[in-house]
Amino acid sequence: MNNSQQLPELFATDSLISDDEREIRDTVRAFGSSRLRPHMAEWFEAGQLPVRELATELGELGVLGMHLDGYGCAGMSATTYGLVCTELEAVDSGLRSFVSVQGSLSMFAIHAFGSDEQKQRWLPEMSAGRALGCFGLTEPDFGSNPAGMRTNAKRDGDDWVLNGTKMWITNGSVADVAVVWARTDLATGSKGIRGFVVPTDTPGFSAPEIKHKMSLRASVTSELVLEDVRLPESAMLPGVEGLKGPLSCLNEARFGIVFGALGAARDCLETAIAYAGDREVFDKALSGYQLTQAKIADMSLEWGKGMLLALHLGRLKDAGTLRPEQISLGKLNNVRESIEIARTCRTILGANGITLEYPIIRHANNLESVLTYEGTSEMHQLVIGKALTGHDAFR
Repeated sequence: MNNSQQLPELFATDSLISDDEREIRDTVRAFGSSRLRPHMAEWFEAGQLPVRELATELGELGVLGMHLDGYGCAGMSATTYGLVCTELEAVDSGLRSFVSVQGSLSMFAIHAFGSDEQKQRWLPEMSAGRALGCFGLTEPDFGSNPAGMRTNAKRDGDDWVLNGTKMWITNGSVADVAVVWARTDLATGSKGIRGFVVPTDTPGFSAPEIKHKMSLRASVTSELVLEDVRLPESAMLPGVEGLKGPLSCLNEARFGIVFGALGAARDCLETAIAYAGDREVFDKALSGYQLTQAKIADMSLEWGKGMLLALHLGRLKDAGTLRPEQISLGKLNNVRESIEIARTCRTILGANGITLEYPIIRHANNLESVLTYEGTSEMHQLVIGKALTGHDAFR
């Protein structure tokens, strides 16, 4: 039996998806195996990703903004998008992050809240991978508490002038357009926060790349610096005000992570099972020992429970009934279990588990970032706690 089929067959998860969903998933899996996987260790070690080249290929594949309707987007179901995220992250979390930021953050913000002019200008180019986007919300001092952001937009005649700094921005240095959230004087408190569509060639905009990462190395991460960036009134996203805008975008991205993290875990498990079958210890295959089988059984159980949860949440999203706290359930559980799977698989490979000859340490390092971005585990625990108790414990 092919290792790549053992886990789905054990839990019969393929019986829960349609033929069309399976066909798209398998197409992306094949693309990942032939085009991406052979280069991932090299890209990770070099800390570089050929983003422009891959973007157009991913655009041709139809996965950029695939869950959005119109403007060149495929209009696929949320579950299909989730399955694609699984396959991309099975190759590398950096690839899923690129697709997630492009489609579920920057494109989604324009699609959901933008003017028709903004949609026509950017979405067809972004869905084709000819234009790249980034999403500027997090700041150096404000991650879990975006309401405290200091980036501001002030009126100057008919224009807006933006000043501030954003941090840990995926795709920032390669983006053609940035969706930037800033505090305005249109209303008090968080209601004054508005989104702006900022072409990155606007004077005063810069995006220095963040180097020396030990995680998500095959992903572009940047700082955004806005120094008197002058924009016309038409640059503002007209369809939303306050934190509802960026938080709804984050929920879109978190949904992809619910599925995506399981891809990294599956790749680790498949690698460990295959390795244990080939590795001889005391004249016997490592996979023939009870302790090894106990590890594999426990990890597979957590993977299967996570996939069943992801598919259930996908169906709820497709039905339009998925709530933010349910996304938190999926993100908290599936990333937490996936990183534990990666670490345990590393122990099965011993010293070989720390080399880039195998994908496990790369996945484990990447999942350290996935664990804390788009909401830390602690923040998702508090979201769930509030939903169950009615008490807000964030402060």
